[in-house]
Amino acid sequence: MSTHAHNASKPDNLIKMANQIGSFFETMPNRQQAQTDIAKHIKSFWALRMREALMKYVTQHDGAGLMEIVLETLRSRPEAIL
Repeated sequence: MSTHAHNASKPDNLIKMANQIGSFFETMPNRQQAQTDIAKHIKSFWALRMREALMKYVTQHDGAGLMEIVLETLRSRPEAIL
């Protein structure tokens, strides 16, 4: 495993990356579409272990540190992310 892949799975890095995605899509006028696009982006570009780690973090820490739109997306569309 590369150092980058290992570091990307740490909760702080996952939160930072998820919030960067959220910041981009949050500007969309249609919030439902933005959440769909966030879920698609995470599923398309993140390794399964990263997605699982993020979902585990949300469950264990109630999503602390995540933007509202990201947290709403993760909670409402888990099947679209995993």
